[in-house]
Amino acid sequence: MSHHLYLALGSNLGDRLANLEAAQAALLPSVRPQSASPVYETPPWGYLDQPAFLNQVIEAGTDLNPEDLLDFLKRLEVDLGRQPGARYGPRLIDLDILFYDDLILKSPRLTIPHPHLHKRAFMLVPLADLAPGLYHPVLGETIEDLLERVDRTGIVLYRV
Repeated sequence: MSHHLYLALGSNLGDRLANLEAAQAALLPSVRPQSASPVYETPPWGYLDQPAFLNQVIEAGTDLNPEDLLDFLKRLEVDLGRQPGARYGPRLIDLDILFYDDLILKSPRLTIPHPHLHKRAFMLVPLADLAPGLYHPVLGETIEDLLERVDRTGIVLYRV
């Protein structure tokens, strides 16, 4: 059974655009990208003394359950060269599950929808390009509504 999901991709080390492209290519066949937002350059979040990020959101399908999807994405990050580091620190690649169908899940390892999505313009801006009317099942608002309340300072279109 195929599931519909949105993933956030981010990179701020090395060839950032190539890192995003490599991540998308490596998702197949377990995750099947259907559409991708433009790429945005965004200021760092959390830990500010680091290079700017490139961020993108993809819409995809998968047959993996949420926990297996998380395991797959974490292995993929390592396979693509991500090294352990400080929380919110610099990274070669970061892959986050934003939405998985209309599932609401809170487990020790995984929360869906992404628990900080509504606070992070670097996720909301590209997500709004793909699905402005997507309904957040926990907050009861659309992505477009959530985007109106975050600071978008410093977020610029990098590549369509």
